[in-house]
Amino acid sequence: MTVYYKHIESPIGSLFIAADDTGLRAIEFPENRHPVKRHGEWREGDHPLLEKTARQLGEYFAGTRQSFDLPLAPYGTDFQLGVWQALRLIPFGETWSYAQLAAKIGKTSAMRAVGAANGRNPLPIIVPCHRVIGADGSLTGFGGGLPTKEFLLRLEGALPSALL
Repeated sequence: MTVYYKHIESPIGSLFIAADDTGLRAIEFPENRHPVKRHGEWREGDHPLLEKTARQLGEYFAGTRQSFDLPLAPYGTDFQLGVWQALRLIPFGETWSYAQLAAKIGKTSAMRAVGAANGRNPLPIIVPCHRVIGADGSLTGFGGGLPTKEFLLRLEGALPSALL
């Protein structure tokens, strides 16, 4: 199956978005620590899901959207998929610690593995990995860079008070 991709402009720079008929495959920041692995054929072009994704991201950045209604089809291990599904439970405007995320998937002793899966999330913003912070309220590593994480949390009104 062909995956279609394009770049869209946003307040945090040009975002790479990719989708096929099954769902959204990738969102990448301008500086992305873990680019999505390219399975199958990838081609620059239009796809209805790319248009819907661009519209919903635009609404999110404009402050008029707090959740997304998009079919998602990320590639990952069963463990990663479980972590990414749990990320979608973090409400807009809230943050969880890595310990809370690990507890949510029933893997309290696997915080490092949970952190690694969080860092490899191929659908940031939509699957809100930016909402995971250190237990002390610090902004920990983020694939799009800490300034991007801070921007997203500030946009959502979820920036820890120590950083305001």
